Amino acid sequence: MPVSQLPSQPTDNNSAATDVTPVVALKELVARLHREQNKIQDLLSSLGFALRSFNNLNQFLELIPLMATRVTDADGSALFLYKPNGQVRLEQLHWQDSGQRKNIRKALEIASSQITLLPNTAPLANATGILDDQMHHYLGPEVQIFGTAILVKHTERGWLYVLSRDPEYSWTETRQKLVRLVADQTAVAIENDELAVELRKKERLDQELEIGAEIQRRLLPRQCPTIPGAVLAARCKPANRVGGDYYDFIATNQNKIRLKTKGDIETSRWGLVIGDVMGKGVPAGLIMTMMRGMLRGEVLHGNSPAKILQNLNRVMYADLENSHRFVTLFYSEYNPYSRILSYSNAAHNPPLWWHAATKTVSRLDTLGMLIGLDASSQYEDAQVQLEPGDTIIYYTDGLTDAAAAGGDRFDEENFVTGFNTACKYCNGPEEIVDYLFDQVQQFIGDDKQNTDDMTLVVLQIL
Repeated sequence: MPVSQLPSQPTDNNSAATDVTPVVALKELVARLHREQNKIQDLLSSLGFALRSFNNLNQFLELIPLMATRVTDADGSALFLYKPNGQVRLEQLHWQDSGQRKNIRKALEIASSQITLLPNTAPLANATGILDDQMHHYLGPEVQIFGTAILVKHTERGWLYVLSRDPEYSWTETRQKLVRLVADQTAVAIENDELAVELRKKERLDQELEIGAEIQRRLLPRQCPTIPGAVLAARCKPANRVGGDYYDFIATNQNKIRLKTKGDIETSRWGLVIGDVMGKGVPAGLIMTMMRGMLRGEVLHGNSPAKILQNLNRVMYADLENSHRFVTLFYSEYNPYSRILSYSNAAHNPPLWWHAATKTVSRLDTLGMLIGLDASSQYEDAQVQLEPGDTIIYYTDGLTDAAAAGGDRFDEENFVTGFNTACKYCNGPEEIVDYLFDQVQQFIGDDKQNTDDMTLVVLQIL
C-alpha cells in the first residue's frame, strides 16, 4: 500500500489537545462560577453591612438598585416607593449606560406618575399591574422588566424592578431569589427607619411629659406652711408622671400670718383644699393646673367656701363640659385663732375628723355636685370647732380604691380603721401619712404600683 494511502495517525500533540481542552474549559467554567458566587456574596455582605451601619435611610436606598443590578447581571434597576400623599415615586435608579440613564429615568418617572393611591390606605390590588403596563409603554418593547414587591409587615410599600435590554436575558429562579433578598433588606431598612422615627417621637414625648411632671410638682406646695397652733403634712403620689390629684394651702390674705389687731384675725385664715380630676395622665394634669389658678383667684375675693365652689364651677363649667371631665373638690378654711374650720364639698371624699377627746372618727361633708356637672349647682357651707389634739385627714379615692392582686379593694372601712390607729399611736402628721401609705402599699403588694393617684393631707391641732 502506498504511503499516501496509509491511514493517518494522530500525533502526540493533537491527542493532548483533544484530551485537555474539555478539562480546561470545565475548570474555567467552575472558576468563573466561583468568582460570580464570591461576587454575589461580597455584594450581599456589603448590603448587610450598610444596613447595620447607615443611619440615613436615603443613603441606604441609593445602594439598592446598584446591588439588584449587579447580582442579577441586568442593565439597570429601579426602586419605587409609596408616598403618604398617595403618589408612587421613583425613589432610586441605577442604569449601567450613563448615556441612556436620563431617558430611562424620564420614562420611569412618567410611568409612576400615572398611578395615584388614596392616602393612608392599602395599595390597590392591581397597582403593580398598572405600573408594569405603564413601564412597558414608556420604556418600549426592547426593555424587559422583572419586579418584586417591597413588603413591610406584610404590607406592600413599593417595588424593586430589574431592567434588561438583552433579548436573551432570562428571569431565572436564582435571580428571583437574589432580587427578593435585596427587596427584603430594603423592607428591613424602611421598617428600621420608621421605628427610629417613632422612638425619637417617644423620646420627645417622654421629655415633654417629664417637663410637665416637673411643672406639676412645682405647682404643688413644696412644703407645708407654718400655721400657729397646728401642724401639717402632705404627700401626693401620681400613678403616672403627670397626675390629676390636687392639694393646696392658700393664705387667704396672701401675706404672712401675723396677729396684730382684731381685724387681722378675720383675714388670717388658711385655705386647705384637695381635689381629684376624673381620669389620669396629661389631660387630668392640665385640668388640675387650670383649676388651681382659678381657685386661687376665687379665694382672693374673700367669699365663703360654698360661694368659692359655686363661682369656680361656673367659670370652669364650659371647659370641663368640652373635655368631658369633672372635678371633685373639698375646700376648707382654717382660722388658727378660733380653731374653726369652715368648709364646703363638691362631691369629694369627705375628710375624716379624729376627735382626740373621744378617740372616735367622724366625717366632714356637705351636699354639692361635681365641678363641671351643672353650671347652676349650689353648694353648702358648714363649720366645726376643733379642739387640741384633733386631727383632720383629707384624701383622694386612689387610696380607698387601691386593689390587691385578687381584686379586693382597700375600701373606706380599712382606711378609717388605719387612720384611727395612726392617730392613737403615731407621733405627728408626718408619721400618720407614712403609716397610711405603708398600709395601702402592703395591701396591693410591695412590688406593685397603684393604678390611681394617691394624695393625703393631714392637719393636726396642737
